[in-house]
Amino acid sequence: MSGAAAAARSPQRRPGIDAVAVVMPAHNEDQHIDRALRAVQCAADELQRRRPGVAVRVMVVLDSCTDRSAAITAGYVDADPRFSALPVRLRSAGASRAAGVRAAVLGPHRRAPGQRSAPLPWPGRTWLANTDADSQVPVNWLVRQLEFAEAGADAVLGSVEPDPVGMDPELLRRWLERHPFEENHPHIYGANFGVRASAYLAAGGFSHLETHEDRTLVQSLRSLAFTVLATDSMRVLTSGRTHARAPQGFGTYLRSLGRQRPPAATGS
Repeated sequence: MSGAAAAARSPQRRPGIDAVAVVMPAHNEDQHIDRALRAVQCAADELQRRRPGVAVRVMVVLDSCTDRSAAITAGYVDADPRFSALPVRLRSAGASRAAGVRAAVLGPHRRAPGQRSAPLPWPGRTWLANTDADSQVPVNWLVRQLEFAEAGADAVLGSVEPDPVGMDPELLRRWLERHPFEENHPHIYGANFGVRASAYLAAGGFSHLETHEDRTLVQSLRSLAFTVLATDSMRVLTSGRTHARAPQGFGTYLRSLGRQRPPAATGS
């Protein structure tokens, strides 16, 4: 049974979603962040085309950036009232994600000229969509998450695929061998993770860890019996680099995978 079908059979359907907050931490990502922001913008456009009543906010958390990441982000902030930037000096993926959620959900919302201010949405009707500044979300990314949310999911774990451009083919082969694309997969990626704001708050939010803040939150959600679904129906393309931004993060894992020797051939 697919994740969507399992959610649809949940005995307790969840409230509809009125607002979506996308949170994207960035640390010196000027080689990737433009593509990442453009992809999120396309996903937001698609969601609001299909569901114009859903408000969308994109919060880019610029953590200790010394490159052009802030300047590139500023172009989106100036052009699109849905985008905001939050400069921080935390040097932590978990703390950056948590700060982004606070600012996106609790902070003042930018408004287009002539638009009235609106009360902050109830957390039970707010969805938090998380990705990374070196990743490109698909156009159905937000639409698909809300479909799962309204069918019964409290959190959705999407899949990721390393960008093959510039990546060692043997390393990519090893990664794909260990991470088949399938529904109900066992993996957790901060670059492709959505959660209802009320569940996020009940589970304590992102911990201020340098890495594995996503796993810690998902473990807490599951321990509280929230419905967590995994899907390959909204796959995110992420950087295949092996020089890691975070210790024990995705790049570190790829580097360790690349160091593994293939099994010795056995004779007949």
